Amino acid sequence: MDKDKELVRNIPWFRQIQDLDGRVWVFQNESLTAVQRKAHTVPVTIALISCRYPEKLEEGKGDPMYLGLKEPERCLFCIKDGEKPMLQLKVSVKNKEDVVKPFVFYHNKSGTTSSFESAAFPGWFIAIYANGASPVFLSQELGKTHITDFWMTMV
Repeated sequence: MDKDKELVRNIPWFRQIQDLDGRVWVFQNESLTAVQRKAHTVPVTIALISCRYPEKLEEGKGDPMYLGLKEPERCLFCIKDGEKPMLQLKVSVKNKEDVVKPFVFYHNKSGTTSSFESAAFPGWFIAIYANGASPVFLSQELGKTHITDFWMTMV
């Protein structure tokens, strides 16, 4: 891989994420929550970083990305808890061997919205509930009671 492509991969995109009803992702009580944007609401800044090891992943699923919080420094990852996968936050990972499927999400863009599918758990997407304040979680319920399509705005 040439140096220019490697440099582009390592430069994060900083974005704020919101649903079509104006609920933004915020960091509170050590978790991500979607709340209605108000004058005093401070959305979390998400860093999207291209995966350095795409050869370890399934092709054609979307752009493999790591998702992290800029402040406080955390990264999103997926683990299995009982019968279903869960979305978790972890202090950012520095060890390259740890940065594999549980930390990767396939970013898919459809028009002006984006969705994020877990690489570790195919068919599970980052989601929020359709009404009111909601935790950010993983779901297979696309377009039913859960929202999985989000707008990303530059910071």
